[in-house]
Amino acid sequence: MPPTDASADAGTAPITPLGSGSGPGTDSEDTLDLRLPDELVALFAEEDGAAGAARAARAGGAAREAGGVAERGDEKGMAKPSGDGTARPTTVTPAGDDLLGPVGAWGPISTPVGEFRLAPVRVDHDLPLISRWMNDPAVAAFWELAGPESVAEDHLRAQLDGDGRSVPCLGVLDDTPMSYWEIYRADLDPLARHYPARPHDTGIHFLIGGVANRGRGLGSTLLRAVSDLVLDRRTSCARVIAEPDLRNTPSVSAFLSAGFRYAAEVDLPGKRAALMVRDRTLRDLL
Repeated sequence: MPPTDASADAGTAPITPLGSGSGPGTDSEDTLDLRLPDELVALFAEEDGAAGAARAARAGGAAREAGGVAERGDEKGMAKPSGDGTARPTTVTPAGDDLLGPVGAWGPISTPVGEFRLAPVRVDHDLPLISRWMNDPAVAAFWELAGPESVAEDHLRAQLDGDGRSVPCLGVLDDTPMSYWEIYRADLDPLARHYPARPHDTGIHFLIGGVANRGRGLGSTLLRAVSDLVLDRRTSCARVIAEPDLRNTPSVSAFLSAGFRYAAEVDLPGKRAALMVRDRTLRDLL
């Protein structure tokens, strides 16, 4: 129902032009000559042409990026030489890649417990280890991927054969695989139907594999490290998102200790989850 107060239509009164046949100025003698000088007309035409060319150039650039074509070695995401001549990855999202980019090229990060890196899963090599972790009762209770190796394999291949919006990885600490991670585009995931998603929100799923590595604070240390990697390597991402099961108290606690804030409870298929958010603007405060 439209507002009934007088301010509802403020500024919307129609303006009657001079010489329009109604109201003041209807006589031809009151009509103003609004013809512009030829020089101004030519100038406007020249500016319009330049603007059109700029728009065309931008459109062409967007089309090239949409096709994933990088035309120069210094495009976003390409390695640039450092002062000593070695190539180092830049900390930006690659041009033309509006999903996740090359997670495997994010490189290692130093943590209080050692050097850590994400290694994209190679099914033929990594499946036995991941399947063994998935069959651990503590893991199976929340991941629900216990069973023969084919169960975990189907889960992995669904991501690897997709469009790159989810990348399964092993977490390698000092050259030892000890955790499993999924880095995914939360804004392109079904999760986005359940919270106010923003473009380039990036999500994290994770588990600690070996029993000996649990209960020692490794989870929160590595969650902080991985979310730092996401924010450093994907400058278009303003938030890292997670949605652990509310019943998984150790996991929720690990996210809180890693600088995530508890944003809401959300009902997802099969679970009630805690929506955890790590904001770029708050990363140095939490």
